[in-house]
Amino acid sequence: MWNEKSAMPYGVANECRRGLVRGMGYTEGEYNRPLVAVINSWNEYNPGHVHLRALAERVKQGIREAGGLPFEMMTTGICDGMVLKSPRYIELPSRNSIADEVELIAEGNNFDAMVLLSTCDSIVPGHLMGCARLDIPALLVTGGYMPMPFLDGKYANYVELTNHVGQTMQGQYDKAKSQREVERMYMPCGACGVMTTANSMCLAAEAMGMALPGNGTMPANGSELLQLAYCAGQQIMWLLKNGITARKVITREAIQNAIALTIAMAGSSNLFMHLPAIANEAGLHEKWWAEFDRASRAIPQIVAASPSGPYHLQQIDAAGGSRAILKNLLPVLQGNALTCTGRTLAENVADAKVYDSEIIRDLDHPVSREGALFVLYGSLAPDGAIIKTAACPKELYQFRGPARCFDTLEAAFAALNANQIQPGDACVLRYLGPKGAFGTTAYVFQKELLGRGLGKSCAIITDGRYSGATSGLSIGYLSPEAALGSPLALVQDGDSIEIDIEARRIDLQVPAEELARRKTAWSWIPDNAGVPPFLRLFRKNAGSLANGAIWE
Repeated sequence: MWNEKSAMPYGVANECRRGLVRGMGYTEGEYNRPLVAVINSWNEYNPGHVHLRALAERVKQGIREAGGLPFEMMTTGICDGMVLKSPRYIELPSRNSIADEVELIAEGNNFDAMVLLSTCDSIVPGHLMGCARLDIPALLVTGGYMPMPFLDGKYANYVELTNHVGQTMQGQYDKAKSQREVERMYMPCGACGVMTTANSMCLAAEAMGMALPGNGTMPANGSELLQLAYCAGQQIMWLLKNGITARKVITREAIQNAIALTIAMAGSSNLFMHLPAIANEAGLHEKWWAEFDRASRAIPQIVAASPSGPYHLQQIDAAGGSRAILKNLLPVLQGNALTCTGRTLAENVADAKVYDSEIIRDLDHPVSREGALFVLYGSLAPDGAIIKTAACPKELYQFRGPARCFDTLEAAFAALNANQIQPGDACVLRYLGPKGAFGTTAYVFQKELLGRGLGKSCAIITDGRYSGATSGLSIGYLSPEAALGSPLALVQDGDSIEIDIEARRIDLQVPAEELARRKTAWSWIPDNAGVPPFLRLFRKNAGSLANGAIWE
């Protein structure tokens, strides 16, 4: 029969679409329902995503029962911990690509709404960027944390176990014991159970209002998550019916709430890239690093999550979870911000309870009076640099040391392996930013430095990024990056670098006249030999880290 809805406004072309859908076995009644994309990032290689297929089935069941017709589609889902051959792709290039994939899926297929499923580092922000860009009804289901393994009669934290790997390489830890720990340090599915980028982003999604209450601290293997996935399928139909699109949720206040939760939980410093990217995709063009800085001065740290404290996500969940944390933070949050429930953030957490006030503190009894993430400014970082202070030893808060400059990560590793890095050195790892090396992580170098006993005596300064598990005097995301001819590019071996964490300063002790002389002699041309086309496109089009390195 003729279908007026499907025939307008594209006539024959739309009837072809209807015919193709009917040809796949769907009835006319099903086709006349709203068409909802279930955008999954399931794959068999990413432990954080290997269980998302079951969650997608529950989402689709909820959509069908609420009157919609779901179609499951896939985006990329790279695990940062599994990328060995070419880590250049992780975090920023893959994140921007994922946002593009969401656009292609939802816009190209003219879906009415979408539910997105993701867990890990670059995938969650990529999905949220896509939501903000398209502004159709949307919500996320995040895949939950990986429970703690049981080892030698007790629960174990994988961050502690990975530190043993570096010690083993130096002959300071039993190799057989380390081997056994590696075999058992992870569970089958979920985000690594500490405040790395994955859990930080899942919690930020909830604080932003784009995930259902409690989702940020649910175990990946629990029935609660399966129930939430079904509810998400039902809720997307309510959002569609009531015309609540993504940008009605992703507001300035929502981004502020996500930043506040990140500060209060000592979240990953990578959120300094991801939250501004989501905000800018939503049309919120502000100096978001300044908002991070303001929040870190005003909002205390109330949860000592590993690696900045002793607590695993499993323990935080048992103490009351994300809803309890948000309730304790309400005095410093934008509680009236609309969320994907159709209620405000304050309403979502009104009945939340704290079961362990040592793990989830209140604002009057914090872990630290200041937040856990600082923005440093100074002659070496005119636009800012980031440090996770909660994971930095107090004895390194005041630091002055000679620069040891490395223009590639490989050169830094070579110097480390040759015992050429000494206690007190300021290791400058540059040309790792978006233009220089696609936003390469310096985390692997930091872990090796720590494993070799230098983590509490050396500084690392980079225009690249880190992992949420980074510790020590590890300063990253320095802007402008070296590839733009910034002061970082002009540092020479032996130059004195001074860092004052409490004053939030990072300065190069070189006269301005000398820097001007060096600048006239400076040049840098990216080496695209062997760089695949996608990475060349990223290098050409990605913008400043301070704006999230989105397409510009």
